[in-house]
Amino acid sequence: MSPNQNTVADWRGRPLVDNDGDKIGTIDEVYLDTGTDRPEWLSVKTGMLGTKLSFVPIAQAQEAGEEIRVPYDKAQVKEAPSIEPDGELSHEEESGLYRHYGLEYSDQDSGSGYDTSGPTTDDAMTRSEEELRVGTERREAGRARLRKYVVTENVTQTVPVEREEVRVEREPITDSNVGQATDGPAISEEEHEVVLHEEQPVVEKRAVPKERVRLSKDQVSEEAQISEQVRKEQIETDGTDRR
Repeated sequence: MSPNQNTVADWRGRPLVDNDGDKIGTIDEVYLDTGTDRPEWLSVKTGMLGTKLSFVPIAQAQEAGEEIRVPYDKAQVKEAPSIEPDGELSHEEESGLYRHYGLEYSDQDSGSGYDTSGPTTDDAMTRSEEELRVGTERREAGRARLRKYVVTENVTQTVPVEREEVRVEREPITDSNVGQATDGPAISEEEHEVVLHEEQPVVEKRAVPKERVRLSKDQVSEEAQISEQVRKEQIETDGTDRR
């Protein structure tokens, strides 16, 4: 059952959300059925700056705290037929909205909706003007990631190495060494061998932790300037000087 006019009287300016709780937009006006004066449609300001006006059935709309929830998803509302907010819906406009939301439309539903702030309410004229409401929405601006890869580079180091070389020493025969020199055959063939050693560089590689790297986020605030046109109604008087 649709909410009554008293229930929806303060719905203007409140956020409208879809069946998943996602914000659709801000309620601009409530349209009544011309035959029954019951609330029938909500006009909703959608888009980032609230400049687009969409119509959504008020039937099954419910209050959820400060929000008004409708059983339609955000995309369906935003894709509704575009209608100029001229104060009253024509039969063609209303039948198109019924078809868009999958509702049955008959001649009994032909009491077209009218704006509750329009000229058919009472003998007073309501002057309205648009107010610029600038908000923010969170969106993904980019992604940062850490990636580790392996590179190869040449490292040159100098290391001292030692080696043995043969040096021939000649010792003359003296009284002190003549006994060693004549120990053995007078004439013979023989050979002596000396083992030579040398050092060679030995390379060993091992992985050594050097640092830890992580990503963190900082919240940076800055000012963004928005420029947008807003409309407002002006009321002129005619014939007020007559008595």
